[in-house]
Amino acid sequence: RALRRAHDAVRLRHLSKMINAEGENVDLYIPRKCSWTNRLIEAKDHASVQVNIGHLDQSGVYNGQYTTIALSGFVRCMGDGDSAIDLLWQKKKASAGQA
Repeated sequence: RALRRAHDAVRLRHLSKMINAEGENVDLYIPRKCSWTNRLIEAKDHASVQVNIGHLDQSGVYNGQYTTIALSGFVRCMGDGDSAIDLLWQKKKASAGQA
């Protein structure tokens, strides 16, 4: 029984994730979560968007870093996309070192 259970666990692990020889995840599709509602963004959600907000240094020049915010189509259809991005950025900008 223990051997069969171990074999099933190995088989399930190989079916659920594609990992190369270096141990890196090489799945073709990795689902995203909405930053506002924490819902999974499905592959067929064509109204969803992902926005990268660039970080600036003290002189106002882009420094190569960014914060990613993903919004589901549900949030955008409800008309809450703009306020969601604004409030999420207000929360995250202190941890990102932005004024």
